Amino acid sequence: MFSSFDTIWVLLGAILVFFMQAGFAMVETGFTRAKNAGNIIMKNLMDFTLGSVAFWVVGFGVMFGTDIGGVIGRFDFFVRGNYDTTIHTYAFLIFQTVFCATAATIVSGGMAERTKFSAYCIYSLVISAVIYPISGHWIWGGGWLSKLGFHDFAGSTAVHMVGGVAAMAGAYLLGPRIGKYSPDGKTNAIPGHSLTLGALGVFILWFAWFGFNGGSTLSATGDDSLVSMSGVIFNTNLAAATATNVTMLITWIRYGKPDVSMTLNGALGGLVAITAGCDAVSPAGAFLIGIISAFVLVFGVEIIDQKLKIDDPVGAIGVHGLCGAAGTILTGVFALDGGLFYGGGASMVLVQLLGVVVVALWTAVSITVVFALIKASIGLRVSPDEEMEGLDIREHALESSYADFMPLSTESFNFMKARRAEAVDSKTSGSGAPLTVSASSGGGSRGHKMTKVEIFSNPKKIDALKEALNKIGITGITVTPVTGCGAQKSKAEFYRGVKMEKTMREGIRIETVVSKVPVKTVVDAVKSVLYTGNPGDGKIFVYDVENVIRVSTGEEGFDALQYDYDRLKDSAAATA
Repeated sequence: MFSSFDTIWVLLGAILVFFMQAGFAMVETGFTRAKNAGNIIMKNLMDFTLGSVAFWVVGFGVMFGTDIGGVIGRFDFFVRGNYDTTIHTYAFLIFQTVFCATAATIVSGGMAERTKFSAYCIYSLVISAVIYPISGHWIWGGGWLSKLGFHDFAGSTAVHMVGGVAAMAGAYLLGPRIGKYSPDGKTNAIPGHSLTLGALGVFILWFAWFGFNGGSTLSATGDDSLVSMSGVIFNTNLAAATATNVTMLITWIRYGKPDVSMTLNGALGGLVAITAGCDAVSPAGAFLIGIISAFVLVFGVEIIDQKLKIDDPVGAIGVHGLCGAAGTILTGVFALDGGLFYGGGASMVLVQLLGVVVVALWTAVSITVVFALIKASIGLRVSPDEEMEGLDIREHALESSYADFMPLSTESFNFMKARRAEAVDSKTSGSGAPLTVSASSGGGSRGHKMTKVEIFSNPKKIDALKEALNKIGITGITVTPVTGCGAQKSKAEFYRGVKMEKTMREGIRIETVVSKVPVKTVVDAVKSVLYTGNPGDGKIFVYDVENVIRVSTGEEGFDALQYDYDRLKDSAAATA
């Protein structure tokens, strides 16, 4: 007899855990560079779809089939056996499938921006079909660890540490991204392209984690289940919130400013750490686990990145590997029933420690063999040229993952139309010509000197600059996104604990060619907007222009820079 409440609760949990795929995709995409965004999304999609099939065909039976010697479940291809409890087999199957997908998707973050897509598909299949199910059987399938009393309620070790250790092995074998470490061993920060996407991913994961941990009760019937559900979800949130707060304070003290990306990772680290013992500890225990996980995360990321020189773009090793292990061990410390702090002695802590070590060794050895075989056959890492150009274009023939970006990552904005009436009334205008054409100035110059003004500025100043230029009669400009650094040494900043000095910064280049409007007027208008007296205000370059040719009418020099809609229309008609 199935329980409708239990079934609905487990299915709801499965739906929420599936939504975690979107969270992981956003975190990994935001914490990496835009040129690899499509590749990251594709990997997060395929590890779920490939893993779903592999887990149904092989993995589920290996994990939950009849125990064989405490090591592995009996093969049950295509899940033909009966695993009914108060919920139907298929409800349990889909719940475990999305857990399996979570373990597989963690790996992509640690190996991001340099892994072959074909290689990723292969090792994701192996993780879902073999590696995760075998260690999962030890913990949840009636295997030897569960018989010893190992406690991992929702997967700090079974899911997250497995993914984190696999990510660490992969990142080590792959080697760092080009430019991550200097020849002298200095660590260079490679910031992600969108903290907004990263934050969205963290919020999605936090929300879905209530299903990850809460759904793991597998029951919503009876007072005991209701009490357990309530405690699990409360502890989950409390540990995550605490870890976030403490991570922010640690980074604020260490780096001088609260580090956004590390604080976001801190939230995930707290969620991972509490997952093992969320059903077994009190709110006070959850609070302490959150505090400890923050320290584990921050210092763990620094050691991995700066001491071990393992390039983990999104912090997967620290969040899932280290915090997963720490949370599992701390369950043996803070568990109300049998924990070290509650009179249970050291036995539970030792069992928890044993489980963490053995699962880590199994994962590290097995995935290393898989990576080695892939490396020796089809190759594990893309070529340097592919990595530099970006995996979007080289792996997926995708110019950009963002529809509004032009292929070369430049955009030209012509604001002529918006100010057309004002330009005609004032009879003064500039013209945005991105190229300088050398030709005889002819009679079109009318004695007017033509000058190109080029402005480099912070992108945030674009609207103010447009308005200032429009007020002096310049309505035609070309705007191009640029990346670079000035000669002045900028103030040191930190990204994920790595000091960044004289880093390449995003900026804009604004170009206009003027004739009637005095150059000094243009320069004064620009300076009035940009000047603060601090490094980074920008620069203005002034060039002589020999000639300008309007292609549509053949006009040259001064005449080519003037805008009179009716005159141009008549001229174009006459030419036609």
